[in-house]
Amino acid sequence: MYDVILPSLAEGVDKAHVTYWFRSEGDDVKEGEDLVELVTDKATFKLPSPASGTLKEILAAEGTEVKVGQVLAKVQ
Repeated sequence: MYDVILPSLAEGVDKAHVTYWFRSEGDDVKEGEDLVELVTDKATFKLPSPASGTLKEILAAEGTEVKVGQVLAKVQ
């Protein structure tokens, strides 16, 4: 099982908001494929899947604020 984790962001930025999931729980994903869109005070960016497999669980719903290092989802 692989964790989708919010990585370190720009200096001084330690949180982001989940704006859109490109896949739903149970969907197959490929490593490097865009999985979730996030927004900070400075930028909008897409976080890719860390591995190929199935998106087993989304832990951060759209509209949720997440912090650096937080697990957003699990891929198996």
